[in-house]
Amino acid sequence: MSYNDTALMETVSNFILPDMMPEDNFSSEELAEDFDGLQVNFPRVKIPGGGAVSFEVPGDDPESPDSVKTIEVIIVYNHAAGAYWPEGAEYDDNVPPLCSSVDGKTGIGEPGGACALCALNKYGTGVDAKGNPSKGKACKNMRNLYILRSGEYLPLLLSLPPTSLKPFNEFMNTAFITRRRPTWSAIAQISLKRVDNGSSPYSIASFRKVANITGEQLAQVKQYADSFREQVRLMNQQRAALTESMSDTTVYDLENDYQTTESGSHFTITGDVIDGERGDLPL
Repeated sequence: MSYNDTALMETVSNFILPDMMPEDNFSSEELAEDFDGLQVNFPRVKIPGGGAVSFEVPGDDPESPDSVKTIEVIIVYNHAAGAYWPEGAEYDDNVPPLCSSVDGKTGIGEPGGACALCALNKYGTGVDAKGNPSKGKACKNMRNLYILRSGEYLPLLLSLPPTSLKPFNEFMNTAFITRRRPTWSAIAQISLKRVDNGSSPYSIASFRKVANITGEQLAQVKQYADSFREQVRLMNQQRAALTESMSDTTVYDLENDYQTTESGSHFTITGDVIDGERGDLPL
């Protein structure tokens, strides 16, 4: 795979990193009253059902997300996740999973334990949307991608369903692993492809590397990504501990976003928390 140098430089130069944002940012003192006590979560990108080929991306109106065919992003961080719902409830947004895992390794809830040894994490234990046995797994294996768009401060969260794991794995191998480069070292384009299996069409994510990031921009992205990854790992640990401390009948809903609270769990990127009384927004 090769890239045209001119096109590469043009693409990268057009991608606006957080510390390249316009100098009209407001100070923490000016934002303190507005942000005090609020929870900050990761906006989600949704893969639609029914085989649609446009993403639902958060816009200015929370009730009316934008619809886009493709998104160009930096994959700042990604990790495995998993969840097991009561039979027939996997597609019900109002039903939390019986067991969930923030790292795809250890499940918390019922049955809980090591995911690799769990009977529900075996092929052939799944149930489809109509309640019929399927070749898939009862436990839904996922991959959480934290994707940063040009000109934005906070990454979006894209949770890949099981059907999109294979194309993501192939993309990772071709674009990054074989070239010994981290995901945050390039700009990627993500789109959707319709798959019709004869009964119920669905969409899978498709990935393409647009260009490598080099020079000063690469150093800036590395600093951002390093700090971000550490914060997400810490949040996952706190989230797992919180879930484990809950009652046997209550499990943190894996479909919900991460949240910061006034209990000390603050999201940071540059060492400053997103809290008007404590520090600036991440740069």
